[in-house]
Amino acid sequence: MENKKRVVVGLSGGVDSSVAAYLLKEAGYEVIGMFMKNWHDESVTISNECPWMEDSTDAMLVAEKLGIPFQAIDLSEDYRERIVDYMFAEYEAGRTPNPDILCNREIKFDIFLKAAQKLKADYVATGHYCQKNQFQKDGKTIYQLIAGADPNKDQSYFLCQLDQEQLSKALFPIGHLQKSEVRKIAKEQDLITADKKDSQGLCFIGKVRLPDFLQQQLKPKKGEILMVSEDLPIYQKTNIPAGIDTQDLDIEMLESICLPIQYNPVDGKKVGEHTGAHYFTVGQRKGLQVGGTGKPLFVIATDTQSNIIYTGLGEDHPGLNRYGLFVPAQEVHWIREDLKLNPGESARYQTRIRYRQPLSEATLLMKKEGLFVVFDQLQRGIASGQFVAWYIENEAVGSGVIY
Repeated sequence: MENKKRVVVGLSGGVDSSVAAYLLKEAGYEVIGMFMKNWHDESVTISNECPWMEDSTDAMLVAEKLGIPFQAIDLSEDYRERIVDYMFAEYEAGRTPNPDILCNREIKFDIFLKAAQKLKADYVATGHYCQKNQFQKDGKTIYQLIAGADPNKDQSYFLCQLDQEQLSKALFPIGHLQKSEVRKIAKEQDLITADKKDSQGLCFIGKVRLPDFLQQQLKPKKGEILMVSEDLPIYQKTNIPAGIDTQDLDIEMLESICLPIQYNPVDGKKVGEHTGAHYFTVGQRKGLQVGGTGKPLFVIATDTQSNIIYTGLGEDHPGLNRYGLFVPAQEVHWIREDLKLNPGESARYQTRIRYRQPLSEATLLMKKEGLFVVFDQLQRGIASGQFVAWYIENEAVGSGVIY
């Protein structure tokens, strides 16, 4: 009998990874279930529920039901170093990190993958809603990261930092299914996770609200909320000049369209106080607690050095909506290295700057400083530290950290 390919599946205790394990077993792989324990700092779990204990038990019961070996692996040290410390540092610097994208790049498809390879695994598999294709080009196998078939659940954005090597070892057994079909399979197989609610919130802390989590390390400190008028002269420069082709924008114009505006206290008037600029993110509307403004107030910038929040009135405020963003050269990542743009080159792609956002058309212009992304339509709430991902139809081609 030929040797079966061995797959380690990350069993999270949720329905998606449970069904992924079942489908792999049905497809004839030798399957090992592994639960990743990423977090157990009790001081930060707000409720006395302990989500990972429950999840770990569910994962074990699923493995038992499927008759596959099971083990738990404690990655909490790596997790703290690579994800949690990064998050605190980013928020402290006034940026908005995306821990889920990092968790996939640094934990699931790096540390977890290495642990699986110690078990002589050929692949690792997860319950992500995305798909993988491959084709030959110039005698080389090229792997494609394709959106999940369920448009409401597509998670390709969260995997936009993976590279060819990581993709070559990855399997996404449920990517071709709708969520409803996944639940149906789980019910038919009588898996304990069939009706379990999808986990919300951060990819690790379970039932913790982000501000509560941040307050563990970033202490509250009072500062001013300033409101900036939409007539600020600098806004004249952030629009694309009429009648000019995006390709013809010079570097100075690109920078005024794509780089975040640096505000000064003289640019706004005080409308309230906050408890710490590092708790707020661009585009945020809730939690400002400033009344009597008529239209809603939105955060348009935060300055964590001076502890000031800059806000704008109404969703059409020019500080909230931008035509472009910039990704520094060292942060530009190509999943499809064969499509990489060199300085001086440009291309049209569809892009998204947050999970589940509909794709929007943009021109990508590569310069030696980095990548300028100029959108056809205004984009709301472009936040430093978040990721922009670019696509050809339903294939994620590359991504980068927004400056």
